[in-house]
Amino acid sequence: MNTPWKTGLSLALTMAISYTVCTLLYVLWPVQGIAFLNALFHGLDFNRLQTPQDFGVMTFIGPLLVLTVWGAIAGTLFAWLSGKLHDKS
Repeated sequence: MNTPWKTGLSLALTMAISYTVCTLLYVLWPVQGIAFLNALFHGLDFNRLQTPQDFGVMTFIGPLLVLTVWGAIAGTLFAWLSGKLHDKS
């Protein structure tokens, strides 16, 4: 039986891994990352969002924690609601 908190943990870990990979790709290739965002959002100019500030550990950790906690809460809530809607305990 899959409990809601396991689904929440799965989403949290998925978000943490995805964010880490995205960050690594952006750190390695920032120009290509911005170009990809421009293409992904139909030409919206993300170049203005680039700052001259270096990307540091705290710039990574803060959003990582927020996304992970949010994923855990959202995934747990989703699984709980899904179980209720499908008449499962």
